[in-house]
Amino acid sequence: MEITEPNIINLQNPEFYINRDLSLIEFNKRVLAQAKNDSVPLLERLNYLCISCSNLDEFFEVRVASVIEMATIDPTASGSDGSTPSEQLAQIAIQAHALVEDQYNVLNDILIPRLAEENIRFVRRKDWTAAQHKWLETYFNEQLLPILTPVGLDSAHPFPRILNKSLNFIISLTGKDAFGRNSGRAILQAPRALPRVIKLPADETQSGENDFVFLSSIIHEFVNELFTGMTVNGCYQFRVTRNSDFFVDDDAIDDLLLAVQGELAMRNYGDEVRLEIDAKCPEDTVNFLLSRFELTRDHLFLVHGPVNLNRIQEINSLVDRPDLKFQPFKPSIPSQLARNKDIFAAIKRNDILLHHPFESFSPVVEFLRQASADPDVLAIKQTLYRAGVDSPIVAALIKAAKSGKVVTVVIELRARFDEKANIDLAAKLQEAAVHVVYGVVGYKTHAKMCLVLRREDKQLHNYVHLGTGNYHPKTAQLYTDYGLFSCDKELGEDVRRVFAQLTSLGKVTKLNKLLQSPFSLHKGLVEKIEREISHAKNGKPARIIIQVNAVVEEQLIQALYRASQAGVEVKLLVRGMCCLRPGIPGVSDNIEVRAIVGRFLEHARIYAFANGGHQEVYASSADLMNRNMFKRVEVCFPIESKRLSARIVRNLELYLKDNTQAWRLQPDGSYQLVPCPKDGEPIQAQIALLNELQA
Repeated sequence: MEITEPNIINLQNPEFYINRDLSLIEFNKRVLAQAKNDSVPLLERLNYLCISCSNLDEFFEVRVASVIEMATIDPTASGSDGSTPSEQLAQIAIQAHALVEDQYNVLNDILIPRLAEENIRFVRRKDWTAAQHKWLETYFNEQLLPILTPVGLDSAHPFPRILNKSLNFIISLTGKDAFGRNSGRAILQAPRALPRVIKLPADETQSGENDFVFLSSIIHEFVNELFTGMTVNGCYQFRVTRNSDFFVDDDAIDDLLLAVQGELAMRNYGDEVRLEIDAKCPEDTVNFLLSRFELTRDHLFLVHGPVNLNRIQEINSLVDRPDLKFQPFKPSIPSQLARNKDIFAAIKRNDILLHHPFESFSPVVEFLRQASADPDVLAIKQTLYRAGVDSPIVAALIKAAKSGKVVTVVIELRARFDEKANIDLAAKLQEAAVHVVYGVVGYKTHAKMCLVLRREDKQLHNYVHLGTGNYHPKTAQLYTDYGLFSCDKELGEDVRRVFAQLTSLGKVTKLNKLLQSPFSLHKGLVEKIEREISHAKNGKPARIIIQVNAVVEEQLIQALYRASQAGVEVKLLVRGMCCLRPGIPGVSDNIEVRAIVGRFLEHARIYAFANGGHQEVYASSADLMNRNMFKRVEVCFPIESKRLSARIVRNLELYLKDNTQAWRLQPDGSYQLVPCPKDGEPIQAQIALLNELQA
């Protein structure tokens, strides 16, 4: 690619951008690579395989579904990389089929044999002993037969509606039923409540301690019992994935809650986007299913094993083998909080930074617990995007409301795949007299904020917690995120104003310290990048380090390209998709993009700028995506303590030195594992942080 002078380079050139969906497939390849990694405990490797499969499910439900819709609505539309919807779908089909083939190779050729070596076996039908067969037949007759409902296909029994991602069987039959009917085919749907792997009882079947049978194998073996007087000639698994990204017309909503509830009812029956079938299924049956779902071969996946691999994740909880899992750890508590049981006194002394999961999420829960019981606390305001089941955060909010405090919670009803949970949560909070607000129509409320108003010396003081991740105690044990406690007056006033905006729909005057989308965040980040460019041109320290989940938004990518052209060193730590193409001479040769895939899911969003020697660090709930910048309510907050901002920068530098779990993005859009020098020291950032904070 020939590059001319920087001032005449067209930074909108499609060659400078990577397709976002192909980049997302690359992320799943990196996750699957962990399943092949011998240094990862064996049951965790199985877990990574399942995660790559569930990720791919969501990819088809949301991203592929969106591209299919665009191909119908506007077939000539193109993204920043210049590809049309049909061109994207063609490339997605190639990459996705290769990924699925790799997933099943990992299962069949690597993990199942290795698990067998550890006496964890998936017993195939041909290998069942007489004792196992007898027990499984009883299990089928007593536990499965009463709840399985096959549907014979004829004029009175048309092809049934197939639930999204459910396990189904298409059965070939000969002979007539009790009414003389002979359709030749039947459909059997396996209820979702049924386990997909069944543990064989060692004492009753003389099996090993950890011998398992797939539910699909049991149904295959005993399916004849469902068709008395008929002959089953074949029984084959299949699974259909549907469009699960629902649409709510923002201009026609009178009641957001009712609108979301209405769309949820249809989620299981959206348009078909993928069909998975047992590879042994005959061609005529494959074609029959394709025609029923109106899908082409590009959307067909013939698989060598269970069609729902992510459900094998159940094994992890069924097998008691700590030696084959990650070593448990106890998150640390910051010394400021460990020494002082009064969390408000501790925050008043200094800002406190939490880095999860290395540091415990419990101080966030304790913050709300103390607030709910403190007679000097008058009000609590909280955003909830994903909270989890039986959340102690929610329990504290309910307790506070019942004790007479004014509690306001902004719940985002449209948090993808958590909509039903959030609707139930809203009802639970409202029953406790909590003021519940459903965010802003047209803009998801994704900001992570908590504000406690406390009366001290006859004056009100604002105590805030701001985070990069959700108020979800369980994911806080698995996701890396930052949280900040502060009682800074201007910061607290900013948070109060944002809450006022969310609840009253009024305009917010200029904020003191926060950057907020959809208003000032995008502009603010561009200005800070431009400031680094100016520093570089004037010979001052200029460097940008950004850690996010995704880099997609075109104007910010162009700003980073301009920074690279000006000589600014740009380091990006991007967990998932990245549309920026590094290493283009004269455009992005000063940009390096790395991705870390390890024990914990990288989830933090950090923006660090050298700023001419006056380091500036921001943390945020927002990624560099169009939706985060323009279609969501997000906040980006400064880490003003030099000690805390220096700590975050040290952590970023550690990630940039990782030579064990780091992948480097290549100019062609692929990723290569960063090699550990033969004579160098292995550096694993997540484990180093875990060891450091536990010490």
